[in-house]
Amino acid sequence: MKIEKFKFNETGLNRFFGPLEAKIMTALWNGSEMSIKDVQHVLEKEKAVNFNTVMTVMNRLVEKGVLQKRLKGRTSMYQPILSKEEFIDAQSKELTHELIDEFGSLAVTHMLDALEEADDSLLSMLESKVKQLKKDE
Repeated sequence: MKIEKFKFNETGLNRFFGPLEAKIMTALWNGSEMSIKDVQHVLEKEKAVNFNTVMTVMNRLVEKGVLQKRLKGRTSMYQPILSKEEFIDAQSKELTHELIDEFGSLAVTHMLDALEEADDSLLSMLESKVKQLKKDE
């Protein structure tokens, strides 16, 4: 699944989702399979939110391919298709590929420049990956 609108001026999950979508996804990633009412209760710990609004947003997340929905009796139950880590991994991979496809070596150069601020473990991972890629040639 590819999130179509990446927002550079946001942070965290808000880069991929609207504010309520991000809160719903966080609630589901922190819990297990949940009903709309369950999610509404979690969200209301912070601020009152209308059941119909939560239902509409959760069903849109199903349409976007982020949540799956199943019936348990008469209640719709929702859960994320991917874990939070898998989702972030897939989205960052997609974004990286798009940047390289569109901007080529310029994108790679800027990524490497950003490594100047990275910790040693990240640099070690990069070195290992480069060695592996050279070995596979």
